Amino acid sequence: MKYQIFKADERGGANHGWLNTKHSYSCANYFDQERIHFGALRVMNDDIVTGGMGFGKHPHDNMEIITIPTKGGLKHSDSMGTGSVIETGDIQVMSAGTGVFHAEMNAFEDVTSEFFQIWIFPNAQNVEPRYQQLSIRDFEIENEMYQILSPNADDQGVWIHQNAWIYQGKFNVEKEVNYKIHDKNQGVFLMVVEGEIEFDGKLIGRRDTIEITPENQIQFKALTNSEVLLIEVPLVF
Repeated sequence: MKYQIFKADERGGANHGWLNTKHSYSCANYFDQERIHFGALRVMNDDIVTGGMGFGKHPHDNMEIITIPTKGGLKHSDSMGTGSVIETGDIQVMSAGTGVFHAEMNAFEDVTSEFFQIWIFPNAQNVEPRYQQLSIRDFEIENEMYQILSPNADDQGVWIHQNAWIYQGKFNVEKEVNYKIHDKNQGVFLMVVEGEIEFDGKLIGRRDTIEITPENQIQFKALTNSEVLLIEVPLVF
């Protein structure tokens, strides 16, 4: 098994006052030639936005953009005519395709909002832009990984134009977890959102990440009550 561990404090990022952001991969003013992407995973940002602030209208094309709030909420608007609020317990997907403008603003004036923004390269170019939002609260299974995104519109969670999956899981201390990879040519990005886990005898702490390359399955153990986010993507696309 091949893997690389990246500590939380090794991420790039900046504090702009209204936005405190951490980048697992090169993004905005952070550039690292060795950290451009992991397979089809292009961006993994860990963002905190102050009340009433956010990202004004800006364009994207040919990218699958996923937003997962972890605190507070975001007010979304786009050039497709969508207007909505996504809150903790929701997931949002925007397939930018031929091109779309959107804005993501903190939905609240008096509290910060925190969220993960994930970009995944699509497997189809210039598709019709689309938006999807879903509550994932009822998907949670105690001490199990549960799917929130896949390539299949009929599966649990949202879907995207790529052979990729996203899972979440919350685990009690000492819980041993196994995850079976869908395809041997896929890689896994694993983030400890909260808590600590043990992976291959190594301690992985809060916001630490692991990149794992072809393997049939992976195992880890919760050292404390822990929450993880797992993204499985093609390594060649």
